[in-house]
Amino acid sequence: MPANSTPSTMLAGRLTISTREFAVREVPVPVPGPGEVRVAVGAAGVCLSDVHLIEGILVPQYLEGDEVTLGHEVAGTVESLGEGVTGVEVGTRVIVQAGKDLPNGRVLTMGVDYDGGWAEYVVAAASAVVAIPDDMPFEQAAIIPDAVSTPWAAISWTGEVKAAESVGVWGVGGLGAHGVQLLRMMGASPIIAIDPLEEARERALRFGADLALDPTNPDFSKHIRAATGGAGLTVAFDFAGVDAVRKQAINSLGLAGRLVIVGMSGTPITIDNSTNFAYLRKQIRGHYGSEPSHVAELVELARAGRIEFSRSVSGIIPLAEAASAIAQLELKEGNPIRLVLVP
Repeated sequence: MPANSTPSTMLAGRLTISTREFAVREVPVPVPGPGEVRVAVGAAGVCLSDVHLIEGILVPQYLEGDEVTLGHEVAGTVESLGEGVTGVEVGTRVIVQAGKDLPNGRVLTMGVDYDGGWAEYVVAAASAVVAIPDDMPFEQAAIIPDAVSTPWAAISWTGEVKAAESVGVWGVGGLGAHGVQLLRMMGASPIIAIDPLEEARERALRFGADLALDPTNPDFSKHIRAATGGAGLTVAFDFAGVDAVRKQAINSLGLAGRLVIVGMSGTPITIDNSTNFAYLRKQIRGHYGSEPSHVAELVELARAGRIEFSRSVSGIIPLAEAASAIAQLELKEGNPIRLVLVP
């Protein structure tokens, strides 16, 4: 699209931080600065983090001003180039990385600390776009920068999961469903999915879990011990962001077991028996987001056919109806893996 055919305004999903008011409204089309590109958005994922921003559980640390365009899962087409950009061509289909590194060491998150992709256009550093195959739909590509890259980074980087290690996955939603799929690809065994919803447990089994448990089952601990030969879990992932999950996960860990916290609750973490925790040398590790290398790895894995995302898009919703998508996710209507907005 020639630069002079770009409209002067666009629709964008804007959140006012101080009032937590969200609305889709007309705003100026952003202009790419030196070293930046403008991407015509093809699709943008709706994440629980977006709900957390609206609820105030997640608060921007470095946002300039009181408003931000949400959306940190974005795919589209490079539409124009800022001054000095090389190595990126107009018309290239891309994923937009969800973060921005500053010279002072700060790391900004798109859609949180600066404007994101719940819009018709988004501006990003040229170095933050990753080319995708022509046959990868934007709806599937858009979810890679968080719904897939966050569990991938949590598993391979923070959790340091190795083949044949026993793993528990609490919460089989947008992150956990991909976590199960990625753990299967990596050779973790057994993979135990835990979710109170029967539909989520059934989905976990389809995605590669060896066992799916209801956390309210009175024999829950017995099932964990039986599945792990009495040893307990080597790694547990909290993708749910629920306090009760962390207590149950800690108690399910075996010797030197590690709990990786991915879901956000905003409340303190409590260890019931600190002596037992120390004696068994258990660990708690925090995790947030992913690094650029993780997104590039996933694109290559998808290109090679090792992982695919056709089952991950639970619904495609017009950008103008973004508030409806937020409500669906918040209420877990249909128990979605990922809802995607399209301009």
